[in-house]
Amino acid sequence: MKLRIDTHSTACSMSVIITAAALMGLGVVMVFSAGESLGKGPFDRGFLSSPEIRQALFSCLALFALLVVSTIPAEIWSIRKGKLFQPVFLLALISLVCLSIVLIPGIGEQRNGARRWLEVGPDWLGLGFQPSEVAKLGMTLFVAAWCAWLGPRIRKFWLGLLPTILVVGLFVSLVGIEDFGTAALLGLVGTCILLGAGARIWQLALMGLPAIMGLVYLIIQRPNRVQRLLTFMDPEADPQGAGYQPVQSLLTIASGGWWGRGLGAGVQKYGYLPEGRTDFIFSVICEELGIIGGIGVIGLFAVLLWQGRRATAGAPTEFGRLLALGVTLMVGFQAAINIAVVTVSVPTKGISLPLVSAGGTGVIFFAILIGLLANVARAAPIENTQRAAEPSAELPAAATLATGGAA
Repeated sequence: MKLRIDTHSTACSMSVIITAAALMGLGVVMVFSAGESLGKGPFDRGFLSSPEIRQALFSCLALFALLVVSTIPAEIWSIRKGKLFQPVFLLALISLVCLSIVLIPGIGEQRNGARRWLEVGPDWLGLGFQPSEVAKLGMTLFVAAWCAWLGPRIRKFWLGLLPTILVVGLFVSLVGIEDFGTAALLGLVGTCILLGAGARIWQLALMGLPAIMGLVYLIIQRPNRVQRLLTFMDPEADPQGAGYQPVQSLLTIASGGWWGRGLGAGVQKYGYLPEGRTDFIFSVICEELGIIGGIGVIGLFAVLLWQGRRATAGAPTEFGRLLALGVTLMVGFQAAINIAVVTVSVPTKGISLPLVSAGGTGVIFFAILIGLLANVARAAPIENTQRAAEPSAELPAAATLATGGAA
């Protein structure tokens, strides 16, 4: 029995790793395809100057990080009683510091009208990272570890729920200044982890009003966010202006039909569809691989979410359960939001398709998150088997007691 369950745990973990690797591999192929132009090709722009080659290198690094993290016990991030040094607190603090520093003019780098980047290394290398991606890892680990440490105390408003909500609110506020989509994602995942930890629904609902007011403020403080909402209501009102990107995204998807134009044969990437390598890469996938290709991508995410559900249900510890829940929801919600954006089902947001869109920071930190999920998936059934074996070991003693020691 133990061998069978251990085999199932390994299969679940390997399924998570293989599915993530498949998404990263697809991402590299589609980034190369979406990056084609009528000018120089990716190999003509220089080894480090080509976004496509850089994405391939980042994806290889991300896969390596995923494999390494999947072998390291995730419990090192839990809050351990009696220990002065808590790694999860340090990571959360680093995340918040980076989120604060990136907002300082002259330090944070502004791209596409938003200050979201911190440069790393010399200018000629052109490397940088987005602190909001670090925040996804930092907040998920912290909320899972904190709620697991609180246990039943999370149902107490003043000593349990409120401090946790304030920390989540701090992450959301700092990210939301420059990136509303990621801020909403963090708030949604944080709330779901709290629900999974046993927080009272009416207490969360009580905190909902100030949270909604905060999100409304983040929207109205930037005219471009209000414009996106207005454009979403009627994209065709200004197809050459504010509605250009959503209209072109729908045209790109529709032009692929069921089976697509063929890999590399798309035409919208030649200057028609903005951000085809990044936020709108799903549109390029649908154009070149068709609706069937798009359904295939959704299917890969569905497999990842299903295995995440299994890891959550079988986690041996409360921390592992909440961590698996948080990672699964982070991947699932971001993928759903991105696909909803490119299909113009929700207003446009600057949020990428996990593991597929171009972006070194995103693919690496999502790989780390999925590595943690794979570790929980591998450990859970083994622990459950050990728990199941304990009563059988005590059975002879119980039987002797019941027979009054007649044996």
